[in-house]
Amino acid sequence: MHTILETPRLIIREFLPDEQDIYLNHFTDEEVCRHIPKRTTDERIKIFLIATVNYQTNKKLGIWGMFNKANGVFIGSCLLRLFDEPDKIELGYSMERKYWGQGIATEMAEALIEYAFTDADVNEVVAVTTLENIASQRVLEKAGLVRTDNVMRNEEELAFFRKSRG
Repeated sequence: MHTILETPRLIIREFLPDEQDIYLNHFTDEEVCRHIPKRTTDERIKIFLIATVNYQTNKKLGIWGMFNKANGVFIGSCLLRLFDEPDKIELGYSMERKYWGQGIATEMAEALIEYAFTDADVNEVVAVTTLENIASQRVLEKAGLVRTDNVMRNEEELAFFRKSRG
């Protein structure tokens, strides 16, 4: 298991193969899934398995688990991945509902943006949210991303945020 980074409250690290159930259970809460792409359980299993295989070859980008630094409890998942446009890395996340509103998402986003610019050596970090996901939009703005023109992805209009290295 490779730790990507630590913050005062979080450990962001690769998922262990035996954590697949933790990952899958996270997506059974309808509120957690309201603003993220809809996937079947089989699709989520495939995403998890591909992520764990990719850990062997790519330490800079991926889907990772967020865990409470104090007690190791699962908080959610986060990712850095190639975006639809060249030279852009997309930040994404989802968190267990009981951790909402505690500043954890902002702490994670700030840390992953810094990681992207320093360790992953990218020039621009971007993120998208559904137009209704005001809470995540606030998180992204607190983390230093700026909202620009909306984008279309899979026939859905999304709020678009970006931050350049600088």
